Amino acid sequence: MSFINRNWTPETADEWRKEDYISIVLSSLSYICLMIGTALAFLLMPSGFIVLGIGIALALLMYWVIDPKLKTISSEYEKKQKDYLMKLDEIQKWEAEK
Repeated sequence: MSFINRNWTPETADEWRKEDYISIVLSSLSYICLMIGTALAFLLMPSGFIVLGIGIALALLMYWVIDPKLKTISSEYEKKQKDYLMKLDEIQKWEAEK
């Protein structure tokens, strides 16, 4: 069993798990590093480029952690929306026949 779950079912993906908290921390750190790194890189300071690189790496890591969960949730909501639109279309057809 790995530390980061990459396979989700729609039921488990809808619950808060450790991956959500990891992505919260990573997103905060990446945004801070991206802001500071960009400002320092515009000043042509070498540390700015390093911090900017760290921010990009943290953002990619955050994406790697949370993306499978978001894809699962999104596909489940798309299925629910499709079913709802089909039911709505049936209701509208029934009302139009009256």
